[in-house]
Formats: sequence, structure tokens, C-alpha cells
Amino acid sequence: MPDQDRPQLYLVTPPSFDLDVFPNLLSGVLGAHEVACIRLALATRDEDAVMRAADAVRLVAHEHDVALVIENHIQLVERHGLDGVHLTDGARSVRAARKALGQDAIVGAFCGTSRHDGMNAGEAGADYVSFGPVGESGLGSGERAGHDLFAWWSEMIEVPVVAEGALTLDLVCKLAPVTDFFGVGEEIWSQDDPAAALGSLIAAMG
Repeated sequence: MPDQDRPQLYLVTPPSFDLDVFPNLLSGVLGAHEVACIRLALATRDEDAVMRAADAVRLVAHEHDVALVIENHIQLVERHGLDGVHLTDGARSVRAARKALGQDAIVGAFCGTSRHDGMNAGEAGADYVSFGPVGESGLGSGERAGHDLFAWWSEMIEVPVVAEGALTLDLVCKLAPVTDFFGVGEEIWSQDDPAAALGSLIAAMG
């Protein structure tokens, strides 16, 4: 049985992957560890590629009884039997997504390092808010979502929070008491054995 006080796992797919390889890799990870949700986060704007990936990942996710959300593509949620959408523009699209998908769908919002955006997203009906990156990254502005943000959020706000972006074992250990989920992506997919890499992150939660 999982530790109820331990953050849950939220897997983020690579920005691109081989459909002949990744579904089996994902299935192996889901078979080894309990995961709450998967985010299909593709960089491509090729509609056919996104739809084929959505179908392939949905089959694996639902076989393991794991929810699957897709990044930004609201129109594909119902069409491909997905569980919801993850929005990357803070609170701006939350109300529209909720209206389009209904109350049963998952609507999440990435709010960078902004407490204000996170609060607005929660008030607009987001099921969860994610902040990041929590670790050092050469991408974006270089600003990080620090421990204080998660500590304040977990104490003051009921909406579940996800910590993601450039996670390390040390950061996972420090943030585990103040986050509901860890969003894990390249931290494991870049490793030779993603399931083992995820196991190491889980162990770091304590």
C-alpha cells in the first residue's frame, strides 16, 4: 500500500517519442510503481501525430487504471477518450476548458512561479495547479518555484499542487512534505531504466 502522506506521482511524457517503443516503456513504469496521472506533453503541432500518440498512450494508461490528460488540446479530450486537459497559460483558459469539458473532466493549470496565477486558476475551477521549475534550468527566465511557495500553498490553499521541472533527489526530499504531487518527466525518460529512476525519486520522498 502507498504511504498516504507521501506525494503522488504525475508522469509527464517526453516532448517526442517513438510509438513503437514508448508505450511499452510506459507500461513497464506503470507496472512497477503506482501513478496517479499521466500528461501527454508533445512539442509537435502535427495533429495526426498528436492524435496517434493520444490513442497509444490512452490504451496503456487506462489498462493500468491511470488518468490521462493532454497538454492544451481541449478539442482532443472527448474525441480520444482522455480524462482531461493540462493548460500551460496559467488561469487564462481554465473557465473555457471547464465549460467545454464539463465538471467530470480533469482541468489542470501550470502557473510557473506565480502564486497569484495559481490562486486565480483555483478560483476559476482548476482541479490542480502546478508550479515549476523547482530545480535549476537553462530554459525560460531562470526563475524557480521555491520551497516557500509550496509551503504557503499547502497551508493556505485546498487545491492540490504539483511540483515539477528539473527535479533532483534532494529537491524531492525537501519538497515532499509540502506538495501533493511530483510531476516527473525527463528526470526518468532520459535514463536507461526509467522505472528504476522513478524508484529512486520515490525513495527520496522518505
